[in-house]
Amino acid sequence: MTNFVKTAFLGTALAAMMLPAVAQTSPAPEPPQQNHSTIDSRQDYQQDRIGRGIENGSLTPGEAARIERNQARLAREEQRMRAANGGKLTAADRAKLDQQQAHLSKQIYNQKHDAQKVENQDPKNRVDARQENQQDRIGRGVANGSLTSAEAARLEKNQARIDKEVAKDRAANGGSLTPQERHQIKGQENRASRAIYKAKHNNRRQ
Repeated sequence: MTNFVKTAFLGTALAAMMLPAVAQTSPAPEPPQQNHSTIDSRQDYQQDRIGRGIENGSLTPGEAARIERNQARLAREEQRMRAANGGKLTAADRAKLDQQQAHLSKQIYNQKHDAQKVENQDPKNRVDARQENQQDRIGRGVANGSLTSAEAARLEKNQARIDKEVAKDRAANGGSLTPQERHQIKGQENRASRAIYKAKHNNRRQ
């Protein structure tokens, strides 16, 4: 009986001595992950939808500019929320952002499926082809994150202005552009092209 007690005691002592070693070698439970993926992935998905809409013409420059302004506003609001809470979002913050993103999602859908489309009267026309190329560049920049929402909004606003001017000039000249108007539009598109390039290569990411 005495030997049994001694053995049991020694076994207990040995186990107690091994506990610290086990604690050191076993992986510690990971802290709760501050997972931004739900909010961030939704923002990325929204940007992908906007980018595709810009590229395929289902979003006009004016529509894209309005949507991107809203997206930029949401991004700024999220930054303020995180800054106020040590980089985290509260449950109330997440609920508010989710609601706003849901509203924006509906706006994107409605704008992409309305009657307004980017129409090229003549795809072989230099002016029309240039406009389409600019839109493709902006759309790809939105989709791959090289253009922020604010940058895309500014570029689309400028593109919408040029499109309106082209439409107005054509309406005043029976559907065509005069050589002077073509020269003027070319200069504006050149400036827009440089602005797109600079915005896509300034190391700001969505």
